[in-house]
Amino acid sequence: MTSEIMLIMGAYLLGSIPTGLLLAKAAGVDIRTTGSGNIGATNVYRTLGRRVGIMTLIGDCLKGLIPVLIARHLQLPEIWVAATGLAAFLGHVYTLFLRFKGGKGVATALGVFIGISPLSVLAALAIFVFTLIKWRYVSLASITAAAAIPFLVALIEKKGLLITMSVIIAALVVFKHRENIRRLRSGTENVFKR
Repeated sequence: MTSEIMLIMGAYLLGSIPTGLLLAKAAGVDIRTTGSGNIGATNVYRTLGRRVGIMTLIGDCLKGLIPVLIARHLQLPEIWVAATGLAAFLGHVYTLFLRFKGGKGVATALGVFIGISPLSVLAALAIFVFTLIKWRYVSLASITAAAAIPFLVALIEKKGLLITMSVIIAALVVFKHRENIRRLRSGTENVFKR
């Protein structure tokens, strides 16, 4: 039990590392004061370009993936795998290092789900890409893929606790996009430009 709790705490702390903020600071920019002010990959991409944006995406994704892979490697029961994934995600969204104000969690959730249900990720990625190509809003694509993931996990994995974790993560991703939803409804949301 002690090792499982340590893993959850470690997952939260790893998730709390503000990848985008650190990479942007290395480039001489406080990402919280530019663009949307979000520390995630989309704002970093728009502000500092493709290379730093992709590095942020990969870093945030690994924060979710690594703890889940450790939990899997240790062959922990489903409840601990789900709790570890959720802890890493919550670390990013409510980071300890930024007074519990973090990113929107899409990339970290992606890492969690790669570790838990790769087939669900492939299906959600197809939904994301289709939505992005059709409407050209990253936020809409993220919200749509997040909303789909619990259904995909339920269909593919059929494990109650993983489904519950998926619902919580999806709900928080949508909640963290509430400003984007307002802008989408008013027609003022930023269109994705390559």
